[in-house]
This record gives sequence, C-alpha cells and structure tokens, in this order.
Amino acid sequence: MTSKKDQLKTIKEEEKKWRSETLKGRAERDMDFTTISGEKINDLYTPSHFEGLSYSRDLGFPGQYPYTRGVQPNMYRGRLWTMRQFSGFGDAYQTNERYR
Repeated sequence: MTSKKDQLKTIKEEEKKWRSETLKGRAERDMDFTTISGEKINDLYTPSHFEGLSYSRDLGFPGQYPYTRGVQPNMYRGRLWTMRQFSGFGDAYQTNERYR
C-alpha cells in the first residue's frame, strides 16, 4: 500500500504531465476567473492542493461550522438556494445590479 505522501507525489507528476500534454496549445479566455468575493479560481484542484486540509476543521459537514458547504444540513435539496445569501457583497448599486 502506498503512503499518502507517495500518492500526492504521483498526483503532482500526473498534473505536470497533464498540463504539458493535454493543455498544450489550448489557450484560456483572456479574463480573470474569480469567485464573487474576488478570490482567484485555479484551473484545476487536486488532493495535492489540500495537503494540510483537515476535513473536520476546514471543510466540515453541511449545516455545521465552518459552513463551507452551506447552512442547510441537506444542502439545497430541501430548500432552494436564494439570492439573499449574496447580500452584503459590494455597495447598494452593485447588489441591485446582481439581483436584476
């Protein structure tokens, strides 16, 4: 059985190969890919990007702190996602534009 460290090393090598072979010659659109909060979004996430992640501390379960998976325990299968969850980002004009 391989160790987690060996698995992460393999994934990093596979990602490097994927970038050089599969992405070769494929240009991205000329724009910044960010969340609505302005955080940069990488083009790929693998377990190697989360080496220090603690499932319980950093991710958790839906409906429980730190709420990274939403405030509803059954995600949005029970209640629909609503725009009010985006209130408070930006000024009043930006919020109004987003709602429209």
